[in-house]
Amino acid sequence: MGTGKSTVGRALARRLHMHHLDSDHTIVETEGRPIPQIFATEGEPYFRQLEHDFVHGGHPEQGCIVSCGGGLVMAPGMIDELKRRGLVACLFASPDTILHRTSGNSNRPLLNVENPRQRIADLLSEREPIYLQAGACFYTDAQPMNEIVRHLERFYQRESRRFSRSID
Repeated sequence: MGTGKSTVGRALARRLHMHHLDSDHTIVETEGRPIPQIFATEGEPYFRQLEHDFVHGGHPEQGCIVSCGGGLVMAPGMIDELKRRGLVACLFASPDTILHRTSGNSNRPLLNVENPRQRIADLLSEREPIYLQAGACFYTDAQPMNEIVRHLERFYQRESRRFSRSID
């Protein structure tokens, strides 16, 4: 969260003339209620199931850039599932950057705690080994968005040829 997935995903999709989907936005639309309410009434496991359902049928198979929530890949086997379906890139940012970008956003139920910076650091520590399995990691601290998008576009151009050959 707060690494720029949605913003960068939208910009990259425009640049590549693709459709952009955001798992969180799709879930909110489908459920008809905001994420904090889903967490409060149904709990995190229910939300994670909604993310799982999104991956397994909530979007087109081709021609789209998908921004997924940071906790989605923590489910066993999910990173491999995502990689089977397309190219995967992880965006990283420091705890301080994430805190700055998410402060004032009440739509972050995992950060509604006494020490959100510590919670961010703990989440990153827990998730980083899985994120690194994506194979492509991009740091967004102090990077202009257009530069991040250019890096991702080069990654896509290079890797999409390899990916399409591997599934033929």
